[in-house]
Amino acid sequence: MSPWLIWFSAVLMSASVITQAAEIGIPALPNGTLIYKPVVSMQERRFQNLVEQRTDFSCGAAALGTILNAAYGWDLEEEDVIRGMLVNASPDLVRTQGFSMLDMKRYAETLGLRARGYRISADKLPELRVPTVVLLDVRGYKHFVVLQRVFGGFAYVGDPALGHKKLPLEEFAAGWNGIVFALIGPGYDRNNVLLSPPEQLTAKHRIDSFSPLEDAELMEFGFIQSDFF
Repeated sequence: MSPWLIWFSAVLMSASVITQAAEIGIPALPNGTLIYKPVVSMQERRFQNLVEQRTDFSCGAAALGTILNAAYGWDLEEEDVIRGMLVNASPDLVRTQGFSMLDMKRYAETLGLRARGYRISADKLPELRVPTVVLLDVRGYKHFVVLQRVFGGFAYVGDPALGHKKLPLEEFAAGWNGIVFALIGPGYDRNNVLLSPPEQLTAKHRIDSFSPLEDAELMEFGFIQSDFF
């Protein structure tokens, strides 16, 4: 094994944190019988349906893994995506600058998917009907996240480092580079969970405004008829 892969494996092992859902017993009957209800921690809910990044350089791998898992039905760990992208990437550049959209594109193609970058204005983002990877400038730090939906003046973001976030569109646009990176191909679930991001815990149930997508809407973003079968 190369020194780079040895270092990489050690980083992942040291960063690994195991979090699992649990059940709590609630005394609900007169004789004291417990009813068990599954519960999740705040940490688990924050990263629900997201691949959490575990290294400083792997936000791109985690964001890409999130879309592959949630929208295409893969079952990938962050480590799987990192190893796949390293096949055609420079380890030295990755270690200092992280992965690029070109690295993501090449990896997606090995999985039989197409990848495209679109330049789009912020006012058109509410029309975007597929989850995409976007690059944000967070206080001078370049960071890949998943843009899930833009609705009601807010951008719903799956951040591999911080979890689900809801940002005013103006705030999101101020740090965004104007490009969305979309995966296109067979196996796409048009009703995937990323299109219905969770609201804040204090929010009331919102009306389900995220209606199912029609074929014509997906074809506007590069899907072809054969992708739907």
